[in-house]
Amino acid sequence: MSGSSFGQLFRVTTAGESHGAANVVIVDGCPAGLPLSAEDLLPDLARRRPGQSRIVSQRKEPDHPEILSGVFEGETTGTPIAILIRNKDAKSKDYSALRNVYRPGHADFTFDQKFGRRDHRGGGRSSARETVARVAAGAIAKKLLAQMYGARVVGYVIQVGEVKATLTETPTLEAVETFADGSPNIVRCPDPIAAQEMIQVIQAARKNQDSIGGVAEVIATGVPAGLGEPVFGKLKADLGAALFSLPAVLGVEYGVGFGCAALKGSENNDVFVQEDGVTRTKSNRHGGMLGGISTGMPIVLRAAVKPTSSLPQPQQTVTRDGEETTVRTLGRHDPCLLPRFVPMAEAMVALVLVDHALRQRARG
Repeated sequence: MSGSSFGQLFRVTTAGESHGAANVVIVDGCPAGLPLSAEDLLPDLARRRPGQSRIVSQRKEPDHPEILSGVFEGETTGTPIAILIRNKDAKSKDYSALRNVYRPGHADFTFDQKFGRRDHRGGGRSSARETVARVAAGAIAKKLLAQMYGARVVGYVIQVGEVKATLTETPTLEAVETFADGSPNIVRCPDPIAAQEMIQVIQAARKNQDSIGGVAEVIATGVPAGLGEPVFGKLKADLGAALFSLPAVLGVEYGVGFGCAALKGSENNDVFVQEDGVTRTKSNRHGGMLGGISTGMPIVLRAAVKPTSSLPQPQQTVTRDGEETTVRTLGRHDPCLLPRFVPMAEAMVALVLVDHALRQRARG
């Protein structure tokens, strides 16, 4: 296995590098009859693209998708959907000095060990540029989930550095993207006070030639009970694998997560109740999954994202030949990955959910 394909019945395969000609995704298994156009993919691609605000990478990529197959007369045909997204603003000369140098925090060394060679331009295949293909596929998955169940997947930033958001309700996509006064929420934190503090932290990190990490949360609502497998193929396991497959993710939890370690069983258990003929739980410490199977409650996940590894300040390292040296990563990089990470995380969650939804439907 090449490690470039994901999913079973709703299967995506990606190809492309940071500084290659384009990134490509093939979506296999999307049912026929789903209304789909390139315009449907644009909103999420715009949320992921670089150059969208002053606190992200200033690389200018339009990220206009070209649907090459699988759609006819505005609807999916049931055959593989191929999507091409061209790279327009790669500046490979910024990486000339890195051909034989291992950057701290990057996959340079591990790619050399696995393949015996690597594309040093922007990290090649290990770059987060690759996720543009996943986000395009995720937009299709979101649309299919909405058609099947009315389900929605929304992500947002809850922490940058030491700044944490305070939330009293589940945010809407509109609250994540826009403040109450209509101005853009460039950090994608639905707590307006924390959002402004986060922006200041990110700007300070950039000024100091450094970067900062944080945490994103993703909530899927409208997902029915019964998705997932009881042992291998648990929904929580596949969701965890999906989020861990994204660059820079160092931790994933769902529900109360690591907070369960400080609770008694009587405190952690969610009590079942019957409301309007529907069985649900009063609270949701289980994060919408029990025994690896969805309960019908909102699925709640969080991902810890490390600080950007590409830094303009000198760092100690070695060359491919083992010689000690220093390295500075030039080029255009995010001082904080979180604002653009949100649509990536949503995409991966949506891809898992729609794959499990099709598996459940196949059971009859």
